[in-house]
Amino acid sequence: MAKFELIATTAMGLEALVARELKQLGYEDQLVENGRVTFFGDEEAICRTNLWLRTAGRILVKLGEFEARTFEELFEGTKALPWPDWIPQDGEFPVNGRSHKSQLSSVPACQAIVKKAIVEKLKERYGTGWFPENGARYVAEVTLLNDRATLTLDTTGDGLHKRGYRKVATEAPLRESLAAAMIQLSRWRPERPLYDPLCGSGTIPIEAAMIGWNIAPGLRRTFLAEAWSNVPSALWDKAREEAYDLIKDDVELNIIGSDHDREAIKIASAAARNAGLSNELKLHVLPIDEVSPQGDYGCIITNPPYGERIGSFKEVERVNRQLGQIAKRLPTWSHFVITPIKNFEDLFGRMADKRRKLFNGQIECTFFQYFGPLPPK
Repeated sequence: MAKFELIATTAMGLEALVARELKQLGYEDQLVENGRVTFFGDEEAICRTNLWLRTAGRILVKLGEFEARTFEELFEGTKALPWPDWIPQDGEFPVNGRSHKSQLSSVPACQAIVKKAIVEKLKERYGTGWFPENGARYVAEVTLLNDRATLTLDTTGDGLHKRGYRKVATEAPLRESLAAAMIQLSRWRPERPLYDPLCGSGTIPIEAAMIGWNIAPGLRRTFLAEAWSNVPSALWDKAREEAYDLIKDDVELNIIGSDHDREAIKIASAAARNAGLSNELKLHVLPIDEVSPQGDYGCIITNPPYGERIGSFKEVERVNRQLGQIAKRLPTWSHFVITPIKNFEDLFGRMADKRRKLFNGQIECTFFQYFGPLPPK
């Protein structure tokens, strides 16, 4: 199979994690840029990366990139690309668009130009002037940045953070890909206890269990490219078979989540059942001032309320102080907290060992990392 350029999109701040995940899958020829990692792969890579990447947003096929300061340049550049190699005669091909710091600033106009150019290219291949668009879906996207256009096809569909286990969520849930990133940035390993005392809909405990058992995050969902004729179903079957073979469900896990909200724990328990992990996770209704994790060398990883959408600022300050009190009682544990609260360290009662800027949706946050000792070998 011939190799082509693929793009793994990601939230700002997670690019290095996505690059590392790709290398672990064997895709080492890559270019890391803001919000994306470009790499080379074949049709099998489309299947494997969609199934396995925990911290990426989508997998895109890069059709081409060129300068586009005028609509004519955009049209001709788009038309020159090999759209018929991907889109069949009955394919549905909507066009999305984005523009930043470019002369072509009207996104609807750019979308219309790209759509027209793709139609003209398909006309040449299929010898017809009308396309029913009632077949498989091929979502094209034009991204304009500094007068340079990048044209892609989306292989993923719903973002990769949608694993398929969360049917209902609490208000302002943590995105699954960000939860996975927080766990990867900690030094947690499956043999260590993990506790989320503010677990909400259970995203951090569930993602930790999936990492602990090496469960591919995309196993319980489908992807746009599964309906594409040039990504054979046999490749998807092979990738899923590989993923099932690599599950380590004999690993004993000690992962606990608690929350004061009984309804949140109901939602978390349902998500754990959907993920096939209800027997491996302990989820409790418990106020934070009663939290008392057991064991040594564990990790607390949590996303406390911010006060912007959930809870008053007074309550937010109380919770963050309580997290600091818990840390004082657990000298061998490590603590990891994501929050936009600027004075978090004052409330926690200790300066972080490391800080990292991350985005929870559109909210700029800091990931505060407090490293305890590693377990003795």
